[in-house]
Amino acid sequence: MTERGNIIEVSHLVKKFGDFTANDDLNFEVKKGEIFGFLGANGAGKTTAIKILCGLSEPTSGIALVAGFDVGKYPDKVKERIGYMSQRFSLYNDLTVKENFRFYGGIYGLSSAAIKERTNYFLEKLEMEKTRNVVLSEIPLGWKQKLAFSVAIMHNPQVVFLDEPTGGVDPITRRQFWEMIYETAHHGTTVFVTTHYMDEAEYCERVSIMNEGRIVALGTPAQLKEKYQAQSMNDVFIKIAR
Repeated sequence: MTERGNIIEVSHLVKKFGDFTANDDLNFEVKKGEIFGFLGANGAGKTTAIKILCGLSEPTSGIALVAGFDVGKYPDKVKERIGYMSQRFSLYNDLTVKENFRFYGGIYGLSSAAIKERTNYFLEKLEMEKTRNVVLSEIPLGWKQKLAFSVAIMHNPQVVFLDEPTGGVDPITRRQFWEMIYETAHHGTTVFVTTHYMDEAEYCERVSIMNEGRIVALGTPAQLKEKYQAQSMNDVFIKIAR
C-alpha cells in the first residue's frame, strides 16, 4: 500500500460503563481513502468505538484523532468532516426521499442549490428518480440502505462510518452496496465499515477483529489468512473466537 497518511489515529482508547469495559486499550490507524473493516461478533465493542470516533461519545481515557481533531476535545469539528450511517437505519420513514435529502443536507450545511444538485445526482445514479416523492416507509429495505449511504456522503465527507450497513438485505443488494463503497473510496473518502458478514471482510483493504472489547487481529485479509493458516476470513474469525 502506498503511503497516504492517516485520517484516523487511535491510541490506548478505553471506554468504560461503570465496571464494564466496552473498549479495552484500542490502538490502530486508518489511511486516507482506505476501506477499513472493523469486525467482531455482536457485543464485541464495535458500535461503542464508532460512536467515540464520530464524536457522539467521550472516551474514558486514551486519544482518538479523526481528520486531525481530537474527538474528546473537538467533537463538533469531527462531526463536520464525517458521514455516519447507523445499523438501525438512519433516515426518517415519515418523510419522502427528497425530504430526507433536504433535511440532512441542511444539517450538513449545504446550500439549497447544492442539496438539489446532490439529490438529483444520487437519485439518477441509483435509478430511483421516480421515488423522490415517495414516503420512505413504502420503499424496500435494500433501496433504503442505498439511500441512507447516499445521504451520509452527500456532503463529501473525509470519512464515512458505516455501522453494519448491509444487515438484513439480500446478497445482490449487498454486492451493489459494496460497489458504492468502492467508488466512494476511489474518490478519496475513507470508508470505516463494521460488519458481521465475514465474506465482506475480503472486500476491505485492511481489517481489525475485535473480541470482548479488544482488537485481537489487525492486517490485510491476505495477511490474516496466512497468519491463521485459514482459507477464508470466516475461518480466521472462527479460529480467533476459539
